[in-house]
Amino acid sequence: MVDHRGLPLAITLSPGQASDKAAVADLLAAHPAPGDVVADRGYDARAVLDLIAAHGGRGHIPTQRDRKMQRSVDPALYRQRNLVERFFNKLKHFRKIATRYEKSASNYLAAVLMVCARLWARHYESAS
Repeated sequence: MVDHRGLPLAITLSPGQASDKAAVADLLAAHPAPGDVVADRGYDARAVLDLIAAHGGRGHIPTQRDRKMQRSVDPALYRQRNLVERFFNKLKHFRKIATRYEKSASNYLAAVLMVCARLWARHYESAS
C-alpha cells in the first residue's frame, strides 16, 4: 500500500502462488483510515469491496471484463494506481530485491523494508 506520493505505507509478504486478494485484509489492518483505495481488476471481488467499506474506505476497483454488471471508476482517480507500479519499479532498482537474492521470506522482507526506509529517507532529505 502506498500513499499519494508513492511512498510505502504498508508491506506484506505473501506466497508467490497465492492470490493478491489474500493480502488485502493485512494491508487494510495496517492503515486506520484508508480513504480512497484504488486497485486493478485483480482485486475485483465483493469481499474485497466490503472489507474496504468496513474500514471506512471507498473502493475504486474496475470490474472484470466478463461480468454482466460493470462498475464505473473515475478515470482520473484510477490513473493514480500507477503510483504502486512506480513503487515496484523503485524496489527493482535494488539488485537484491530484483533478483530475489534472499531465499528466506524473513530475509527478503527485511531487505524490502530496508529499501522502503531508504525511499522514505530520500523523500525527506534536503536537496541542497
